[in-house]
Amino acid sequence: MTVDRLILGRPLRGVAFDAAVSGLVVLVAVLGLLAEQGGLPAFAVGVAMAAVLFFRRTHPSLVAVAVAALALAQVVVGWGPLGYDIGVLIALYSVVKYADRARDGILAGIGAAIGVLLSALSWPGPAPWWAGALYYGLVTGAVWLVGLNVRTRRLYVLSLEERAATLEREREAESRAAVAEERTRIARELHDVVAHSMAVMIVQADGVRFTLDRDPATAREAAKVVADTGRQALEEMRRLVGVLREPSRPEPPPVTDEPAAEPAHRRPALVELPALLDRFRAAGLRIACAGAGTPVALPPGLELTVYRVVQESLTNALKHAGVGASVELTLDWDADAVVVRAVDDGRGRPVVRPAPSGGHGLVGMRERVGVYDGSLAAGPTLAGGWRVEARLPLPAPAGTEEGSAAA
Repeated sequence: MTVDRLILGRPLRGVAFDAAVSGLVVLVAVLGLLAEQGGLPAFAVGVAMAAVLFFRRTHPSLVAVAVAALALAQVVVGWGPLGYDIGVLIALYSVVKYADRARDGILAGIGAAIGVLLSALSWPGPAPWWAGALYYGLVTGAVWLVGLNVRTRRLYVLSLEERAATLEREREAESRAAVAEERTRIARELHDVVAHSMAVMIVQADGVRFTLDRDPATAREAAKVVADTGRQALEEMRRLVGVLREPSRPEPPPVTDEPAAEPAHRRPALVELPALLDRFRAAGLRIACAGAGTPVALPPGLELTVYRVVQESLTNALKHAGVGASVELTLDWDADAVVVRAVDDGRGRPVVRPAPSGGHGLVGMRERVGVYDGSLAAGPTLAGGWRVEARLPLPAPAGTEEGSAAA
């Protein structure tokens, strides 16, 4: 990234160019002095015109007025057109291009037309005055039109830049809103998980109280269930607090999906995956589901995350790959993680009805996987389809946790 150096509060390149323009006018004035055109007074007017032109970008209207006054003084004195009068054309071009209001450029054009008539009346030589008026008018009109054309292009480019900046801000705002909404949804679902665990603990604790004397074995088993459920609830509570406390991470622009198919307070489970796949097959996807390793029981929150990742992956495949696309869905169970992988071939046709969804596409999946310290990779494949792979660490066995606590 390049950063323009500033001098006098202006970019160095612009200051250098304006200084060069002023220097050119001074040079022409020096040549006129050497040619004895008007003497020192005319040279002083040329130098003043050059000094004023240095501010033609920041104060174009004032510069145009000052240059016009100097040119008028030159005509009144009777020096006639001189070489440094090129500064009049530069001032005219600058006010048309840089003035905040187009009205200033129009007024400058009217003033230039009056100046053309005055200069034509003092046209030297035997040629008629209208010939000078025609010559000066063509030159001045050409400069005015060039300035107008450059101003139009400049304003058009500025409008495009402003529009791009506005769209970027809107996209970032939409992304933050989607992340916030998805985090709220995750927090609500984890709250439901914790509430369920608390209810189980209460029921089991009541069972321990009533069976402690009559059936100690059953009471011990119930107490173990209370302890295990409490550990899971504590872990889910930590994740819930983490979701609520962590600042929203910057994410790619959200993939807007349709509203969720399940009711707001319903918590799906992995046993419902066959029904979910059937719904997507009925919607038009050709799904091949496979698995590796031995499935293990997951905490309710982690189980919900796996379900949502599968759901969002198939939703994106249906929306973007289209009806008729083939999807290879695999669930690999390792010793320390479960890996969900969905790869489509991208060879479907446009979808004709909304797909069931569980959140905000990639944004939702990243948020959910991040809650459980997992990783998500998504991107196009060489064959033209799309690949989503989520790796979610499995919790340590209860016995390991108890051993660690005892140590």
